[in-house]
Amino acid sequence: MSPRSTPITRLAAVAAALPLVAVLAACGSDSEAEEAASTVTVTTAQGEVEVPAQPQTIVSYDLGTIDIIDALGGDVAGVPDATFPDYLTSVQDDAEVVGSFFEPDFEAVAELDPDLIIVSGRSLDSMDDLAEIATTIDLSVDETDYWASVQSNVEALGTILGADDEATAVVADVQTQIDEATEVTADAGTGLIVLTTGGEVSAYGAGSRFGIVHDLLGVEPAVDIDAETHGEPVSFEYVAEANPDWLFVIDRDAAIGETGGESAEAILDNAVVDSTTAWSEGQVVYLDGVVWYLAGGGITAMSEMVSNVTEGIES
Repeated sequence: MSPRSTPITRLAAVAAALPLVAVLAACGSDSEAEEAASTVTVTTAQGEVEVPAQPQTIVSYDLGTIDIIDALGGDVAGVPDATFPDYLTSVQDDAEVVGSFFEPDFEAVAELDPDLIIVSGRSLDSMDDLAEIATTIDLSVDETDYWASVQSNVEALGTILGADDEATAVVADVQTQIDEATEVTADAGTGLIVLTTGGEVSAYGAGSRFGIVHDLLGVEPAVDIDAETHGEPVSFEYVAEANPDWLFVIDRDAAIGETGGESAEAILDNAVVDSTTAWSEGQVVYLDGVVWYLAGGGITAMSEMVSNVTEGIES
């Protein structure tokens, strides 16, 4: 028969067990902290969203966010089948193609088993379907406040990737470039932004997808144009009447690899457009169509866009 337990022996047993309880409690706390740190809350085009922290596998259908992730030292596993700017070709080479902007390959995405999927304007219609595979966020750029929107996306991706310092640094570098650019554009005169495609011409103004020429860099608009995503179709006579000091041109067909049509220069080189100050003074700036039309919203793209305008004016 076992000896009867005394209060002293019971107290000794409890005391002996306390270190083990403390260890288990500490493990529980560490586990809870680790779980809490596994997600972060970021601001997207659709408000605040909780997403995985430091995701291992990212799929993006937006060249701008691919640009930002690359600039912050991150990797993208899945990308759309598209024309990439030169500074992203290594990313394109290393990633898997997961459909196009408008038609994702859901099977290819699922095979990658991503932690995070990013969409924007062109791929927005597929957001709900992609969200059934993994956490999906919308990082579309607000064209009415372009630079602030790009900065917000850089900050969000910096938080997601654990690269806040890098995000702050790349934004500061581009802001310095913008500040210097406004000194170049201050006395440039008026400007008109046009896009050519299929022999047709569209004009873009302040607040549009290409409006940073006016909104951010300070080139005075030659004419007021309603902000439209796809621009306002215009005639050669419209361009002549606007008579800009500078003509900023985006060749959409060249950007998307459309062959067989006329180049932007050939389309615009006619007696009507030739009469403008911009054409007669050789003040026509051909912007990088891949960057402006396809890869806008990236941090490297922002730098390239600013350089396109300032170098065009200074040349």
